[in-house]
Amino acid sequence: MLEQGITLSLIPHLMKRFRQVVAVVMGGGRGTRLHPLTSERCKPAVPLAGKYRLVDIPISNCLNSGVNRIFILTQFHTASLHRHIQNTYNLDQFGGGFVDILSAEQTDKTNDWYQGTADAVRRNLQHLRNEQHDYVLILSGDQLYRMDFSEIVKAHKASGAEVTLAAMPMPVSKVEGLGLMGVNDDLQIERFAEKPKDPAVIDSLAMSDALEAKLGNENRSEKRCLASMGIYVFNREALRQALDNDMTDFGKEVIPSLLGQKQLNAYAFEGYWEDIGTVRAFFETNLAISDELPPFDFFDEEAPIYTHNRSLPPSKINKCSVDRAVIGDGCIIESSEITHSVISLRSFIRKGCVLEDVVMMGSDSYETDEALTHNDHHQKPHLGLGTNCRIKSAIIDKNTRVGHDVHLDPQGKDDGLYDHGIVIRDGVLVVPKGTTVPHGFRL
Repeated sequence: MLEQGITLSLIPHLMKRFRQVVAVVMGGGRGTRLHPLTSERCKPAVPLAGKYRLVDIPISNCLNSGVNRIFILTQFHTASLHRHIQNTYNLDQFGGGFVDILSAEQTDKTNDWYQGTADAVRRNLQHLRNEQHDYVLILSGDQLYRMDFSEIVKAHKASGAEVTLAAMPMPVSKVEGLGLMGVNDDLQIERFAEKPKDPAVIDSLAMSDALEAKLGNENRSEKRCLASMGIYVFNREALRQALDNDMTDFGKEVIPSLLGQKQLNAYAFEGYWEDIGTVRAFFETNLAISDELPPFDFFDEEAPIYTHNRSLPPSKINKCSVDRAVIGDGCIIESSEITHSVISLRSFIRKGCVLEDVVMMGSDSYETDEALTHNDHHQKPHLGLGTNCRIKSAIIDKNTRVGHDVHLDPQGKDDGLYDHGIVIRDGVLVVPKGTTVPHGFRL
């Protein structure tokens, strides 16, 4: 349930805006780069920042922007996402909004999976047609940013564009691995380059001095290019025409194919934006939230990030040393040292533990007295961390059981699969969801 309500006096104004725009959040990919975090859940359902899910970011940006008709497209491991959406986004009848999940389904025309982002939207155009709208806002489900979508829609309308791409101005020295666009001084897109490496090509895509001055960056120290953020605004008819083919991906196929066919414009976004597509990016983005001045502000009351209200008790912390940490609700932490870490809901950290650079995702429930007694009798680890654990540079996924005197540290070890299902990926140690690590284990 949303904690912020909509006042009746605003409803006519909001509903007028709602009728103009519908949003589509892409969450249908396998999330292979985030494995094993996606071994039992889809990307949008991956926990974030101690209490949220990745999907809460695009949905909250929509709601804060006056867009309240939102479709989530997904197909892999959807159960936890379904539960989260149903428990969180019950929009009131006065606003006329919804957050609906559209999973891949068999029809008279198709009986296979979504083949890509464009294919997923194409197969669901019938659902979009049932909603009155002029524009379709297409969003990624695995990015951390705060954007007022009313501004990009306003710029889209003012420019006369048929498609507008949100773009991040990036220094030329930091654009490796990004899709770049070349624009004129009116931000009309004239060229695309998918992850170019040639310095001459990158330099040719840099924004002009006149455009930088228009954006208020005439005193920059380095040339910048516009990198695609995977956020698009389509006119309704332009989207239909763009998908009247068998192309499967927006970024690689559909958008480039529209050059010279449609007016494409860029919308330069200067705020914080992070693509959480890999285990390393997920790990570092979470840890950055615990910094004294984090790059993303979850404390902005004007544009809150919504999530499920679980009515958990406050966390209980006894005789601990805690430095630069985010601690979610309902945690119990006993006589431990926690540094530069994110501790999520219902985490239980027992005496003598030392955690440094750790993202711990907590548990879905607390253990009963009967379960605790049974586990003690069979020497099975309890939910959470046992006593005297030493853990560094690790992600401890949900519902894990880590025994007493366990030491985990990926330093000096290669990426790969280790005992008890532990994975090291991108240099980060991951204890997958539901894993049991026995007492005394060392890695």
